[in-house]
Amino acid sequence: MTDDLFGASAAEQLARRAPLADRLRPRSLDDIAGQDHLLGPGQPLRVLIEADRLSSVILWGPPGTGKTTLAKVIALHTARAFETLSAVTAGVKDVREVVARAQQRLGERQQSTILFLDEVHRFNKTQQDALLPSVESGLLTLIGATTENPYFEVNPPLLSRSTLFRLNALDETAAKDLIAKALSAESTSATDEAIEHLASRANGDGRHTLTSLEVAIALAQQRAATQGSAPVVELSDAEAALGTKALRYGRDDHYDVASAFIKSIRGSDIDAGLYWLATMLEAGEDARFIARRLIILASEDVGEADPLSLLVAVAAAQAVEHVGLPEAQLNLAQAVVHLAGAPKSNRVTTAISAAGQDVRNTPSSGVPMHLRDGHYQGASKLGHGSGYQYPHDDPRGWVPQQYRPDEVLSRRYYEPSNHGREREIAERMTQRRSQDQQQ
Repeated sequence: MTDDLFGASAAEQLARRAPLADRLRPRSLDDIAGQDHLLGPGQPLRVLIEADRLSSVILWGPPGTGKTTLAKVIALHTARAFETLSAVTAGVKDVREVVARAQQRLGERQQSTILFLDEVHRFNKTQQDALLPSVESGLLTLIGATTENPYFEVNPPLLSRSTLFRLNALDETAAKDLIAKALSAESTSATDEAIEHLASRANGDGRHTLTSLEVAIALAQQRAATQGSAPVVELSDAEAALGTKALRYGRDDHYDVASAFIKSIRGSDIDAGLYWLATMLEAGEDARFIARRLIILASEDVGEADPLSLLVAVAAAQAVEHVGLPEAQLNLAQAVVHLAGAPKSNRVTTAISAAGQDVRNTPSSGVPMHLRDGHYQGASKLGHGSGYQYPHDDPRGWVPQQYRPDEVLSRRYYEPSNHGREREIAERMTQRRSQDQQQ
């Protein structure tokens, strides 16, 4: 009895001391903020939960969007047994124990089991495979929660047996609703400026919003106790509470930000290129990955319009290896400025693509005889090299002669643009084609 009393007292103390985000954790679907596309009236996920007919699902969304909260609300709505594991601490042994309990439960009282697996992306392939037979047979209904793109992190067989639901980052309206509920629960008020500031800095994360608000309330309460007035959260409290927050950067963000980075440089927007570069660097992106993308872009999107761009990109990559971060961010920034500011041409890209298509699709008679290797013994008897004209023997440094098989002789792969240095290349090509036709 004494242990029970102490246990109850400890639980009560913990509940009072729990963070605001935990104390306000929703207990109904209507209380979950910002996910009306999934949980609004008549939406499929809500219908399945309320009818207790939920099948295996993957909940994918940024931190603080309510994945764990939703799982706990489901636990309150279901007649099925509800088991919880965290992929951070659990292993195959834990999964097998859950499966064994589910089998016993089903056999003894015909009760099904839901398994909530938080941070499912932390499970490796072997651990995920251990779940598969039970999910496939229906013994376990899996609710997996992940901040990472499940198409990259969840095994395809497990993903194919689950319905994917994506939770959205909270917008400012949802963040303001959350703040209003919290202020009411804490019997505190706040100025419009403070609420606006907290909501605008929410970054889509409800948990972070409530954590910041809790600090701001504490500051307001301390000031109110000194002044003998009611606590009101002011803008200065909100600003002090927010501090700094780690940049969210999951695997899907990695590809999205890299795409924006490349497209900004291709679009000649220097400032946008620098912004996305800074975003990647602040998020801890591998500088070598950034350098590789710049090298590719130098040929793909600039090419011969400014051939120096490839040298600049390669030099930046070498600087990354020799100097390292944080100093190498200067070299990467210089490369971004040069590449974004350079004239653009994708003609090298389209040229190699067209040539490759002909190589794949057009039958060829092979290397013309006059271009074949004539250095080895007996080559001349085969006619190899016969009739080849050495360009350096001509005062022009160039002679018109056939360099391709007959089947693709008339094809034009590289058509220089009028941008940058390619204008000069275009003029020389036009001149040489004219001379070639006169021969």
